[in-house]
Amino acid sequence: MDLYEYQARDLFEAHGVPVLAGIVAQTPDEAKAAAEKIGGVTVVKAQVKVGGRGKAGGVKVAKTADEAYEHAKAILGMDIKGHTVHQVMIAQGADIAEEYYFSVLLDRANRTYLAMCSVEGGMEIEQLAEERPEALAKVPVSPLTGIDAETAQKIVTEAGFPEELRADVAEVIQKLWEVFEKEDATLVEVNPLVKTGDGTILALDGKVSLDDNAAFRHEGHAALVDERTEDPLEAKAKANDLNYVKLDGQVGVIGNGAGLVMSTLDVVAYAGEQHGGVKPANFLDIGGGANAEVMANGLDVILGDEQVKSVFVNVFGGITACDQVANGIVKALEILGDTATKPLVVRLDGNAVEEGRRILQEANHPLVTLAATMDEGADKAAELAHSAN
Repeated sequence: MDLYEYQARDLFEAHGVPVLAGIVAQTPDEAKAAAEKIGGVTVVKAQVKVGGRGKAGGVKVAKTADEAYEHAKAILGMDIKGHTVHQVMIAQGADIAEEYYFSVLLDRANRTYLAMCSVEGGMEIEQLAEERPEALAKVPVSPLTGIDAETAQKIVTEAGFPEELRADVAEVIQKLWEVFEKEDATLVEVNPLVKTGDGTILALDGKVSLDDNAAFRHEGHAALVDERTEDPLEAKAKANDLNYVKLDGQVGVIGNGAGLVMSTLDVVAYAGEQHGGVKPANFLDIGGGANAEVMANGLDVILGDEQVKSVFVNVFGGITACDQVANGIVKALEILGDTATKPLVVRLDGNAVEEGRRILQEANHPLVTLAATMDEGADKAAELAHSAN
């Protein structure tokens, strides 16, 4: 789960990371009141989970509370790269002398953590990494020791901080690691990390991504979800403990196992090139327990997507045998009744495949077509989706 900037700021403050005052507002009047409370120069910042806010006009400096009101009035409701601004953060103005960059993230490729740091912050870090990679220090972080004092010193040294700043920056970096570790994050990023005119190091703009798999350890994380911006289908799937991601296509995909589903997406996309360019509409992994309820919940989510024109169910029977999956499909269609109106192509293989196919053949549901192979099933599902357009 990606957090808004104000949520990241609040987490930073809770873990002792030095930040400036910030108050979230959902109306111009609330923005004015927040600016009056903070006092002095403030910055009105659109709260959206996407970059490029400043270039889009979503970040404005306000010298007075009345200016904060006017800026909030202009920013609220704005569309920034497809994201509607529902709230702004009124942030205390900063006397910025220098800008830096720091992040720590999960390095999946190397199965460890990675800290990245630069004395050149404020710009797009991707641009810096591409144009001047030597300006971005990359330091592996052991999951066993994390960013301790020694590692923090290594990071600031390799990033090129002057000697007189290293101790202060290293201390902030260790606190940012605490946010990463204690909150079960996959990313903690500060851009910019700044030095103010009086030499104070501050985290001025934060980005945090939390690991949903660790949500059971953090009751408070549920309150960070903004239901207004959640995709309703993804929210519905989440409520039913389904591993679902909506995509922009016409062929719904259900499989058991993430690897199989990913392969199915590729095969459907390839087959779709022969049928008007149709594409997979989602990623949905029902896991090993493909019983009737799980299958019904999965089909209910997929069939609720107006873009979906056909569904490809691709299952390899293992612990859950194909006959159980077939019974699940039959019972799921009974549960859904008239709400199931789109064709299903089903490919079964593996444990008890013959019995599974027999069950589906005897059920003889008008929406179900059996396929012998994954390629055949993907082609048929793409064909049906194209013909329905």
